[in-house]
Amino acid sequence: MLHVERRGGALVATLARPPVNAIDAALLGRLDELVAEAEADASVSLVHLRGSERAFCAGADLALMRACLTGGGSETMVDLVRRMQRVFARLEHAPFVTLAEIEGAAFGGGLELALACDLRVAALDAKLGLPEVALGLLPAAGGTQRLTALCGAAVARRLILGGETIDGGEALRLGVVQWSHPASELAEWTAALATRIAAYPREALAASKRCILLAGQLSSAGFAAEVSATRRLYASPQTLERVSAFLERPRTARYDGGADAESE
Repeated sequence: MLHVERRGGALVATLARPPVNAIDAALLGRLDELVAEAEADASVSLVHLRGSERAFCAGADLALMRACLTGGGSETMVDLVRRMQRVFARLEHAPFVTLAEIEGAAFGGGLELALACDLRVAALDAKLGLPEVALGLLPAAGGTQRLTALCGAAVARRLILGGETIDGGEALRLGVVQWSHPASELAEWTAALATRIAAYPREALAASKRCILLAGQLSSAGFAAEVSATRRLYASPQTLERVSAFLERPRTARYDGGADAESE
């Protein structure tokens, strides 16, 4: 589910939940444990997140979503969103650098996970997007807040309201990621970056990160609004209709279309 390897001052955490590293409560719990482990080890200067499947992380587990919708338990999904917000905030404020290596797809909650990291490197042909509006939902694990803070309201409106999927090259141009490289070079280039940064003193990295965060401090009101809107939208008949129709599509069609992916 999450394979962790120590490389000098870096922890390399590989998401390994076939077929597309979809986020469920167990994976989220493991990510939370990873942050706690790195926080407790003063020799860790960097956590490097990557995926082992055809996706970095294709978002929330749609098998869980289906169970919640058919069982009338939408509050379970709201609770998962709240937990995602909490874990991603821990990553964002952790006293070490976080680096996301994006190969394949980073959709929905997967892109929100990457946005919570300090640094993002994407393959040129990677697919990135926040497609929730097509399901009658919104990117509620910090997507509306972090994308706007990172790239500005115009880019956030384009990607969120337009439900647009972009490649790694366009993500670099828009500022969603800091670097983009051919997929064949991605792993080696990102590993070298991680090694270089992990060699810096953790105390200096943490202090610098903290000051950068203070310069663009996000309001808790925005995150609370995401959860509140998610609760309302899961109760909407139109949302239920759209999500149900989406779940009936073949898995390959769901994946290619850019919506959050299912683990089966």
